[in-house]
Amino acid sequence: MNEMTRITAQPAYSDAANKALARRPQLFINGEWVDSTGEKTLPVIDPSTGREVGRFVDATDADVDRAVAAARTAFDDGRWTGLPPLARERMIQKLADLIEVHFDEFAELEAIDNGKPKAIAAQVDIPGAIGMLRYMAGWATKLGGETADLMGRPADRFHSYVRREPVGVAAQIVPWNFPMIMATQKIAPALAAGCTIVLKPAEQTSVTALRLADLVAEAGFPAGVINVVTGLGETAGDRLVRHPDVDKVAFTGSTEVGKIINRAATDSLKRVTLELGGKSPVIVLPDVDVDATAGGAAGAIFFNSGQICVAGSRLFAHRSIFDKLVEGVASHAQHWAPGPSLDPASRMGPLVSDEQQRRVMDYIDQGRAAGASVVTGGDAVGSEGYYVNPTVMVDVKPEMSVVREEIFGPVLVAQRYDDLDEVAKAANDTLYGLGASIWTKDLSSMHRLAAKIKAGTVWGNCHSVIDPALPFGGYKQSGLGREQARQGVEAYTELKSVIIAL
Repeated sequence: MNEMTRITAQPAYSDAANKALARRPQLFINGEWVDSTGEKTLPVIDPSTGREVGRFVDATDADVDRAVAAARTAFDDGRWTGLPPLARERMIQKLADLIEVHFDEFAELEAIDNGKPKAIAAQVDIPGAIGMLRYMAGWATKLGGETADLMGRPADRFHSYVRREPVGVAAQIVPWNFPMIMATQKIAPALAAGCTIVLKPAEQTSVTALRLADLVAEAGFPAGVINVVTGLGETAGDRLVRHPDVDKVAFTGSTEVGKIINRAATDSLKRVTLELGGKSPVIVLPDVDVDATAGGAAGAIFFNSGQICVAGSRLFAHRSIFDKLVEGVASHAQHWAPGPSLDPASRMGPLVSDEQQRRVMDYIDQGRAAGASVVTGGDAVGSEGYYVNPTVMVDVKPEMSVVREEIFGPVLVAQRYDDLDEVAKAANDTLYGLGASIWTKDLSSMHRLAAKIKAGTVWGNCHSVIDPALPFGGYKQSGLGREQARQGVEAYTELKSVIIAL
């Protein structure tokens, strides 16, 4: 069923996008654009064409040190934490306002830099970034401590209370799959809590973070509150994580890199939040509308080219509907034929890089070699760019790498099951525990399964619905801590008990 040949030429960029891409490679430190202390730069690659379209700085250790020093000074002298909470809230809201003013530009830059369709960026990524800022801004005026009576002392002899204070300087390292959303998911709660920030975007996708820094300056944030350094993870990122003046590290990315970051941060006992990989199950019970559910299962894996931590990459279908459901998903895959990111008709773009394309194809080849069958897709397509057709594989076994490891591409592996206990055990047979979805009309079975699944988020009759009002994170090797919601803000705070004898 390999009929997917929709690729066309990448349309021309707008003047605004060309201007942003042509900017001089610099870093945003202490409220201004500064040159690197080194000379190395890295290319901006359009995944739709594989061509270089700009350059950005590969920051040196000295660059990172400057950024951390600026954030440290801004925190210690109270230029951010000393502001009234309402002033911090309004400034975060102003940043959201400015993104709205430049909405179309950010959607286009995200599409050029990451490869996702501009239409998707305009529907999901940019509204999501704005929404994250607006939701978190409100927490600036709602954080507080509490009073408490001592258990073993007379209440009229002691006054005791708990203060909630900002943790300090936050190093925030974001991934390449949702650059704008992830940047705001990190900076918004930190700002609301009163922290100062050094943000390092992924080396594959730094364009929107740099453009965001322009708006940080325009919004009037005090110098040093938000700093942006670009560069490789193993150099700039490593220096940032290990820096002695960094109090908190927040990272979203692969489990392998998350383990490295956690070990490095442990040396100085930095506070750490890690949102890592996933191998999310999509569990379909026999009572569903198979045709409708097939579309949902296809979207769960092919959205964002499968480059999403909660991608529904493992399909578990009841034996009685397995063949029909797999056929339906394969049919829906035809609607996800990949195309250039700026083509209005594209629903699925290329993968982010040549490296990622090779990684995904290697997994597909491993699956075939181990005995899996490809129902549809399974091939890299196009003469330029990093396209892989949406792929569905069957005849898979639990020990196969395509079943056990996170592929981070548009590859679905489908398996049969017979009863709820069996599928719950199979769904939990993974190192990961980030997300899962259950598709059924039977609410009793849905709740029973939801209680059994070891995952940070379980969806019912939907997938990948993520909202700032709900905490997000994973079980097992899918991470540490939670982002978003009240819990995400509190992760940027410390608690201090105060006891005063009267």
